[in-house]
Amino acid sequence: MATQTLIYLFVGLSFALYIGIALWSRAGSTSDFYVAGGGVNPVVNGMATAADWMSAASFISMAGLIAFLGYDGSVYLMGWTGGYVMLALLLAPYLRKFGQFTVPDFIGTRYYSKAARVVAVICLIFISFTYIAGQMRGVGIVFSRFLDVQITLGIVIGMGIVFIYAVLGGMKGITYTQVAQYCVLIFAYMVPAFFISFLITGNPVPQLGLGSQVNDGSGLYVLQKLDLVLQDLGFAAYTDGSKSIIDVFCITLALMVGTAGLPHVIVRFFTVPKASDARKSAGWALVFIALLYTTAPAVGAFARLNFVETVDGTPYDEAPEWFTNWERNDLIAFQDKNADGVMQLSAGTAFTGAPEYSEDTGPSGERLVTNAPDPASANEVYVDQDIMVLANPEIAKLPGWVIALVAAGGLAAALSTAAGLLLVISSSVSHDLLKSTFRPNISEKGELLAARLAATAAIVVAGYLGIYPPGWVAQVVAFAFGLAAASLFPAIFLGIFSKRMNKEGAIAGMVSGLLFTFAYIAYFKLANPAANIEANWLFGISPEGIGVVGMVINFAVAVAVAKLTTAPPAHVRKLVDSIRVPRGAGEARGH
Repeated sequence: MATQTLIYLFVGLSFALYIGIALWSRAGSTSDFYVAGGGVNPVVNGMATAADWMSAASFISMAGLIAFLGYDGSVYLMGWTGGYVMLALLLAPYLRKFGQFTVPDFIGTRYYSKAARVVAVICLIFISFTYIAGQMRGVGIVFSRFLDVQITLGIVIGMGIVFIYAVLGGMKGITYTQVAQYCVLIFAYMVPAFFISFLITGNPVPQLGLGSQVNDGSGLYVLQKLDLVLQDLGFAAYTDGSKSIIDVFCITLALMVGTAGLPHVIVRFFTVPKASDARKSAGWALVFIALLYTTAPAVGAFARLNFVETVDGTPYDEAPEWFTNWERNDLIAFQDKNADGVMQLSAGTAFTGAPEYSEDTGPSGERLVTNAPDPASANEVYVDQDIMVLANPEIAKLPGWVIALVAAGGLAAALSTAAGLLLVISSSVSHDLLKSTFRPNISEKGELLAARLAATAAIVVAGYLGIYPPGWVAQVVAFAFGLAAASLFPAIFLGIFSKRMNKEGAIAGMVSGLLFTFAYIAYFKLANPAANIEANWLFGISPEGIGVVGMVINFAVAVAVAKLTTAPPAHVRKLVDSIRVPRGAGEARGH
């Protein structure tokens, strides 16, 4: 069966499965819509959490970043993995014991203030829309290549699929759909990794293959050969880092604490029956997440090695089929600067910007781009980092069914997280803004309708952000983590561990942290991207890591304002004690 037919078959069957599950588990109440009725098994919830967590950034973009950044890409692995451990151990059980539907619910009740709840909703919407832009971009990339449609149309199709199972099924539908999506995405990620590791090293286990010798008789290990190959082309050694220590520290920490403030992950711990199940759920999720995260470094290294050896020095008229396939989707490009007909890959940018193709062809038959070549660079090849995982099976000449499986897996990863984020946005509007703030007398039916309308509006906005994203998929997601670190995390942390923190301090901290971080990111990524170099960064911290500074500002402002204003009322301090103290504590002493 032809590869394209297999792709249509695999993707079509996976979509039918997701929609079928959503219709079977359609939400009939607000409890079903927000937290799946609160009765999900911890193992099932762990798998759904892993799918929610492992977004397009994890499946599509993380290994691509590692492939091109090398050692510097390890910040994403360390930050996201460490952050999940922090969330599971430090916050999740306490939030579950509190027993509310949403993060704004916790903040509004803990800080006894509708204003605090509204500020939390604003922070949540900023974070979620920033995050979801990356997911929809991932959907568009997969559709554009494997289903042979434009990225914009691919995003629109993805919006329609998410609409069906997120708006109809709510959290109940999303939870069981995400279980299926996890099975699809992890199988799709691991199978080609096993194949490629065996082809390159003779060891089918990618985690071990990364530390094995290459199957070419050279006696070199994978990373040794990759270092030599890249240095011969003028690149830095793969195992060398170029980022400053402070930036590595800040990006890693921003990703870690941002994880603990991500609303679509936190809400997962409200779907299990009790607080102890939240810990079990977190543990299972970490096991499921580790399967992909321990494989990503090997996938990135194998992808870069295969890409360089396949492209550099190859005549364009002999370019492999996968190259021309991705070229048609404007995600890879070659321009023959020296008119020798041979693709030459070297350090530096090939063009002044991402390629925009014209109908003209160059002297070697290549499709020309409207962007001018970069005269300071001898590099003739442009590649979008987000294609590396998706193109890896084609580059390695794996069977068509593996390529089709990767297409289905990439869509599963992006759609699962997009659905979770959309649900968080809709519940924050219907439950936190309407039911808990502006229209407390709204009926359950009206609240459910409002949630579905809010989800529909959110899908439209998400689609727009996916079509015009402010960066690569993983970078966009990193910004969301920075915003979460600077806004929601300090409020949640202080709400659990500080009885003295009051509403004035929490509100002032969230506003100051969010505004600073958003302004910094917007300046360097949107308003003045040409200035986005280390010399212009505050303390040498990149936009990806600036959330740490925003977090420090948040903590400092919150503590200072709290000291200058009235302490929380007694019932709030008692509430904090009830969250932190285990049930039954003191009974053995007769208290």
